[in-house]
Amino acid sequence: MSQLTLMITKDGRFAYEAAGDPGAIPLIFLHGIGGAARSWRQQLATFGDRFHTIAWDMPGYGGSAPLASVSITALADALQQFIDQLGATKPILVGHSIGGMIVQKWLVQSPKLARAVVLAQTSPAFGKADGDWQKSFIAARLGPLDRGETMKSLAPMLVKELVGDDPDPNGMELARECMGRVPEASYRAMMLALIGFDQRSTLGDISVPTLLLSGSKDNNAPAPMMAKTATYIPGAAYVELPGVGHLANLERPAAFDEALGRFLNSLATKA
Repeated sequence: MSQLTLMITKDGRFAYEAAGDPGAIPLIFLHGIGGAARSWRQQLATFGDRFHTIAWDMPGYGGSAPLASVSITALADALQQFIDQLGATKPILVGHSIGGMIVQKWLVQSPKLARAVVLAQTSPAFGKADGDWQKSFIAARLGPLDRGETMKSLAPMLVKELVGDDPDPNGMELARECMGRVPEASYRAMMLALIGFDQRSTLGDISVPTLLLSGSKDNNAPAPMMAKTATYIPGAAYVELPGVGHLANLERPAAFDEALGRFLNSLATKA
C-alpha cells in the first residue's frame, strides 16, 4: 500500500491527497458536495501501485481556498488550474456526483486533455430553478440549515438518506465525518451551483474512453437515467452496482474498485 501524502499546490490554492509514483499516469478523483479528498483514501491505496492517485479537495473544502463566485464553469476552470499546478499530463478523471458534472464541463473546455473519464453517480443536467423537483431538492437540503441546524448535526441523517443496502460501516463513518466537516457556506454555494447545469447537448462530443457508474438504489442519480446518458456518449461503458445508493466508493468500496479496475484494465489493452 502506497503511503498517503497530504499536499498543497505551489500556488497555495488547492489541497489534495496523493499516493503512488508521481511519474505514473495521473488518476484524479473528484468528490461530491458532501465529500472531501479523504473520501477517496481507499481508492488512492487500491490504485496507487499502478497510478499516481490524486484526490482533490474542491474549492472551499478542506485546505482549498474558496472561489469568489461558485458555478460549475468556475469549478471546471479551477480543475484545469489544479491540473496545471500538478503538471498532470493526460490524466484519467473520476468524478462523483457534482464532481462528475465538473468533469463534463471541463471536457467541453478541454476535450483532448484527458486520457479517459469516469462519471460516477452523476447527471448531465440538473434543470431550471423553477422546476418543482429542483425546488424541493434544494429546499430539503438547505431548509434545515436555515432553521439553525449545522452540517455536523445534519451529517448522520444526510448520509443515511444517500446510501443503499448494507453499506460498509467504516465507509459510513468516513462519509459522516466528511459531510460534518463541509463548511456551511461551501455546501450552500455548491447546492446553488447545480441550478441550470445542463450538458446534455455536449454528451455526443465526448471523445475519450468513458465509464458511467451507477447504483441501483441511488435516488439522486437514478440508474435508468445514467444508463440512458451512456447511450449518448460514443463508445461509453456502463456499470450498475446492485443495492448501492449514492456513495458507492464508500458503501461498497470493493465493488466500486472492481468496476473501476476493469475499466482501467480495458484502457491498458487499448493503448
